[in-house]
Parts: sequence; structure tokens; C-alpha cells
Amino acid sequence: MSATFRKWQSISLILRIVIGLVLGAILATVIPDNGVVPVFGSIFVGLLKGIAPILVFVLVISALANASGDIGGRFKNVVFLYVLGTLLAASAAVICSYAMPVGMVLTDAANNTPPNGIGDVIKTIITNMVANPVSALMNANYVGILCWAIIFGMGFKRLASEGTRALVAEIASVVSKAVYWIIQLAPFGIMGLVFSAVAESGMAIFVDYGRLLIVLVGAMFIMAFIVNPLIVFAFLKKNPYPLVMQCLRESGVTAFFTRSSAANIPVNMELCKKLGLDEDFYSVSVPLGATINMEGAAITITVMTMAVAHTLGIQVDVPTAIVLSVLATVGACGASGVAGGSLLLIPMACSLFGISNDIAMQAVGVGFIIGVIQDSCETALNSSTDALFAATAEFHERLSNGQEVNF
Repeated sequence: MSATFRKWQSISLILRIVIGLVLGAILATVIPDNGVVPVFGSIFVGLLKGIAPILVFVLVISALANASGDIGGRFKNVVFLYVLGTLLAASAAVICSYAMPVGMVLTDAANNTPPNGIGDVIKTIITNMVANPVSALMNANYVGILCWAIIFGMGFKRLASEGTRALVAEIASVVSKAVYWIIQLAPFGIMGLVFSAVAESGMAIFVDYGRLLIVLVGAMFIMAFIVNPLIVFAFLKKNPYPLVMQCLRESGVTAFFTRSSAANIPVNMELCKKLGLDEDFYSVSVPLGATINMEGAAITITVMTMAVAHTLGIQVDVPTAIVLSVLATVGACGASGVAGGSLLLIPMACSLFGISNDIAMQAVGVGFIIGVIQDSCETALNSSTDALFAATAEFHERLSNGQEVNF
């Protein structure tokens, strides 16, 4: 048994994930009523979601408490990249919606309560920032977790002894090891998740919304394979595709199936470690990216809003489209890091055109119908870009200092 386990472990994790993916699809076709296989997916996602808040909290505290170098420049760059990417994603979505105008068959309104406007989004962000730290950990409130971790990290840095700071670093190492063990379960988790998707959601439900999905996924592919590589090239002046493809392959694949940027934080941490990034930097920038770097969410908000406008015969001029892009960018930064988190911001964007909340919520209902593909692609783009831009920011600084960078 141990020889078999060692042989299995010797196979690259990506290949093991592909094996799990294919096996899940085959099992769903042969035994779609099996109730055991989906449990593997639930366990894997549950483990990721359970460890992620602790991982972020401990690593950010440890990074700040034991930071020895100046990483301020890198943070400025990575925040700029996150915001720039999200804004360009919204703009790309507008262009795709102009190039291929698409409407939708409006369904029954969803029951969730959306934000009433951008003020509500900003209020929610501020409220989350000052939430009780224990509550933030229990509810996976990453804005609150980041804020409290920064406060505690700076406190440890200024007031704690060297021995205490070393203990914090050791705790962070233990948590990181636990994450490594969980990630080794990814092939089985992906198998369960693929089984559930194939067994429960046949492709027939997407026929009526095929054009809408083409615009949504097309805009995301444009960002992933054209715009993001151009951004990386502008910063690094090197062929960006090896780095882009590695991030899509090692982060995007798992994010596609977990459909949660928050749950994919441990995966991105491991990827950044493999890329040789500074742990003091990526342990803060990756969870920050999971909170504010929302290219896929900006695309979803923009395309769905434009589709509602086209359905109602509303003409969207260029100045209004620009305002929509900015609004979608700010709104996307407040999108939840869980499956379907961007859909509830559609009514906020629709309000720009005077579209009633009842009609906008019907668009949210359509979003949940196509969510198996839309939200999976959205999360894959969001999460893979977290690692991509973190690496870009650090590699840019290294190149500026005359160091060699290889990826």
C-alpha cells in the first residue's frame, strides 16, 4: 500500500487532478445516482474553506511581525495591478457586449436582497473591516481578517520579543503544512466536484442562454489570454505566457471547480511559494487579491447589465458605458469571495439605467441558471490573476534592482 501511495505522490499534482477530473466525468456518466462520490468534493471544499481564514490570519500576522525588508513598493504595484485588471475587465465586457449584443429570457426573480447602490457596497466593506475578529474568522470575512491581522502583526512587530515572533512564525509553518496536506486531496475533491456537475447539470439548460455564455466566457478568455499577458509584459518586458499559463493551470483549474476565491487562497499560497516569491509579501497580497481583485466579477456584472439593457431596448452610449465600467469595478471589489457572489451586484449596476429592482433580480435568476459555467470561469479568472499579479509585482521589483527573473 505504501509503495502504491509513493508512486501516486510521485505523479505531478496537475496530472493527478486531470485524472480525478476525467474519472469524475466517467463515473457521473456510468453511475449518476451514486451518492458517495460527491462527498469527496464536499469534503475537499469544506477543508479549504475551513483552513483558509486561519491561514490568512496567521500568515499575515507572521509576515508583518517578522518582516525584515521593505515591501511597500511591491504592495503599491500589486494593488495598482488588481484595480487596473478589474477596470480593464469591465471595459472588455462592455466592448464584447457592443460587438455581440445579446438579450435574455427573463425568469422568476431571485429571492436574495441585493445592495441598493454603491453606497451600500462601501458601507458593507467598512462594516466588515471593523467586525469582531472572532466573528470575522468564523464567518470567513476576509476584509475583517486582513484588517485585524495587520493590526496584530504590527503590534507583534513593535512590542513582542524575538522569541514570541519566532513562535508566531512556527505556528504559521504548522498551518501551512496542514494546507499542503489538504491540497494533496485535490484530485479526489475535483473528482467529486466534477461528478456532481456532470450528474446534476446537463448541457441542455444552457441552450437558451448560449449567446449570453459566449459573451461572458469570451470576455473572460480575452482577459486571461490577451489583456492580462499584455499587462504582465508591460511590467516585466518578458514573454508573459509561461507565467500566465502556470497560474491558469495550477490555480485556475482548482478555482474552476471550487468556485470560491476564498477557498482557493491556500492553492495560490502554494503556487507563490513554488514561484519563489517572498512569503512576507504573498501571504498578504494573495488574500488581498481574493478580496479586491475581481476581473471575472466585473465582467459578469457588466455583461449581465448590458444584456438587460439590450432586452429592454435601452441604448447604452459611450459615456454611460464608461461609468458602468467604473461602477462595476468598484462593485466587483466588494463582491463576496464565494460562489455566485457577483450576481447580487447586478441590480446595483442596473440602477444606472433606471431599471427596476424586480427586473434586475430576474437577471440574477438567469445568472444562477448559467452559474455552473459562468461562476466557474469567473472564479478561475479571479483566483489565477491573484497569483499572477502578485508574481508580476515582485518580479518587477527584482528586475528594477538588476536581479535576474526566470519563470
